[in-house]
Amino acid sequence: MLPDPIWIKAVLKALVLPPTGLLLVAAIGVGILGRWPRVGRALAGSAILLLLALSTPVVATLLLRALDSSSAFDPEQGKSAQAIVILGGGTRRNAPEYDGDTLGRLTLERVRYGARVAKLTGLPVLVAGGSVYGGATEASLMREALEIEYGVRVQWAEDRSRTTHENAVNAGGILRSAGVGRIVLVAHGFDMPRARGEFAAAGIETIPAPTGIPGRELDLPLDLLPGIGGLQASYY
Repeated sequence: MLPDPIWIKAVLKALVLPPTGLLLVAAIGVGILGRWPRVGRALAGSAILLLLALSTPVVATLLLRALDSSSAFDPEQGKSAQAIVILGGGTRRNAPEYDGDTLGRLTLERVRYGARVAKLTGLPVLVAGGSVYGGATEASLMREALEIEYGVRVQWAEDRSRTTHENAVNAGGILRSAGVGRIVLVAHGFDMPRARGEFAAAGIETIPAPTGIPGRELDLPLDLLPGIGGLQASYY
C-alpha cells in the first residue's frame, strides 16, 4: 500500500522548513569539517546566521509582506459577493480543557475574523475543512464555534477536504449548486495568494479578507531581536 501523500507532505515540511532544514544544513557543515573545513564552516555558519535572521520579527514581517500585500477587508467590497468562505487551519486533538478536539490557533483566528466579516456584511457562511489526521473535522468545530460562541449561523459545511486544493474544489461545487460565483474568502494573509488561486481554478471569484496582516510600524529595537515569534512567522 502506498503511503498517504498528506503524511509524506507533513514529513517533508518538517525536514525542509525552519528550523529543522537549517539545523540539518549546519549539521552537515559540522560533519564535513574534517574533510572540507572551508566548505563545512561556510555551511554551518551560513545556516546559523540565516536561522537567527529568520527568528527576528523584522525579517519575518518583510517575508510576510512580500508574500501577500492584501489590505484589510473593506465591507463595501462585500456588496458584490454572495457568500463568505472561511478556510480551516488545523485543529487541536484531544485538548484536555475542552474534553476533546477543538480549533487550532490559526483556525480560531480565522473563525473570529470570519464572524466579524459575517456580521458586517450579512452574507451566508460556508466553513471548509475536513479531518487531516483523524478526529473531529475542522468544519464541524468551526460551525460549533461560530454558532454557539459568536452567534453566526453557518449555511454550508464542507468537511471532506484535507488540502487547500480540495477546499476549493469541494466548496466550489457546493457554492455553484447554490448559484454562488463570488465570495469573500477568509484566511491568513500568508495563505491568501495560494487559496485565491485554487478558488479561481475552481471557477469561484474571491474578494480577500485576510487576517494576521503584519503591522506597518516596526517596534524597534525589539523587532531586531531573535525570538520564537519571529521564527514561527518566517515558518508560515
